[in-house]
Amino acid sequence: MKLVIQRVKQASVAVDGAKISSIGQGLLILVGVSHSDTPFDARYLAGKASRLRIFEDADGKMNRSVVDIEGEVLSVSQFTLYGDCAKGNRPSFINAARPEQGEALFNEYVQAIEKLGLSENTGKFGADMKVDLLNDGPVTIIMESTGRTKE
Repeated sequence: MKLVIQRVKQASVAVDGAKISSIGQGLLILVGVSHSDTPFDARYLAGKASRLRIFEDADGKMNRSVVDIEGEVLSVSQFTLYGDCAKGNRPSFINAARPEQGEALFNEYVQAIEKLGLSENTGKFGADMKVDLLNDGPVTIIMESTGRTKE
């Protein structure tokens, strides 16, 4: 599983011209699921993302998490994070999970975020979404479950 985490002042998602989700200060997280991911990967990354210290403390150092600042999280499924451009100019998505598995693991991740006490907002799985955000910094972190400690 792969996350692209952006610290934002605000973010929103629209589908078919209608805003379906929005947040104020917090994290916009793009979530990619591969065919080899498990529910443990989803729970592991939800925990890591919630504890990621990328918000400034009183001294201006990145030392606070989204939980610490009582921020919000907006997660958007994005299978294109597993696009492989090694050969040619058209990405291959062979490493991305099939939609059924991807949706199940995305939902597992969302539930894990909620269990950690964060208000979880999401895009619509499989939809053509328009994401609007105001980056803060900008601060962008890429996080993967590869190499994590096993269950």
